[in-house]
Amino acid sequence: MLVFILGLLVSLIPTAALFCWLRSFKKGDAAHQTLCNRSLRGGALCSFAVLAVSGVFEVALRLTGLRDTNALLYQALHTFVVLALTEEAVKFLAFRRVLMKTDAPCSWLDVTMMMTLVGLGFGAVENVFIAISSGVEMMLIRGVTIAHGGYGFVVGYYYGKGARTDKNGWKALGFLLMWLVHGLYDFSLSEEFVALHEDLMIVAVALAFLDLVLAVVLVVFFAKARKKALYTLPLRDDPAYDHMEEYSC
Repeated sequence: MLVFILGLLVSLIPTAALFCWLRSFKKGDAAHQTLCNRSLRGGALCSFAVLAVSGVFEVALRLTGLRDTNALLYQALHTFVVLALTEEAVKFLAFRRVLMKTDAPCSWLDVTMMMTLVGLGFGAVENVFIAISSGVEMMLIRGVTIAHGGYGFVVGYYYGKGARTDKNGWKALGFLLMWLVHGLYDFSLSEEFVALHEDLMIVAVALAFLDLVLAVVLVVFFAKARKKALYTLPLRDDPAYDHMEEYSC
């Protein structure tokens, strides 16, 4: 039990550090801090919605009989749809809910930050489930790589890009990319996938490395973007920027 608690605390360090850093961007700004809190909390709470929705999909998938007739196809559908698609979709809905409750104008940086924090909140709760089902070691790996934070960052970045350019295709691209990466990562860890060829283990290693790369990229992005008008000017209509072409979130 002590090892579990210590492992959980260590796995939460990157999430806590990133949350505190993003929350400190606008010191003394209560609205910004509330937005950060809502985003993280929304991500944490949506993990329970994911359990319910994925449970329904899991039952439906088992009723198809694929588990006994085609184990590889069953595992592909399980990882890409029951797990990855459900998680990414529910996280995105949680992000949209926080966004729609935000009265103040939001920027490209804001929406990227919000989706990143939703991912971090979800990942923090998921780590507990992972520790129970897969062990403390996997919890530590997922905690250090902040995979869901990285996925959320990409989705939020492209959502902001779509809002800035008024092209919804960018929003769809971000979601699609992270769904496929997420699904492939989960699928690559399955026995059915590895059984195809022993060298395929490299896929899981490569995607775990990608999680680390995304973690570094998101830190660099937030450090630089907070100083650039392109990312900090409001996306919604704001009288202060009537001279600029703006787009609704």
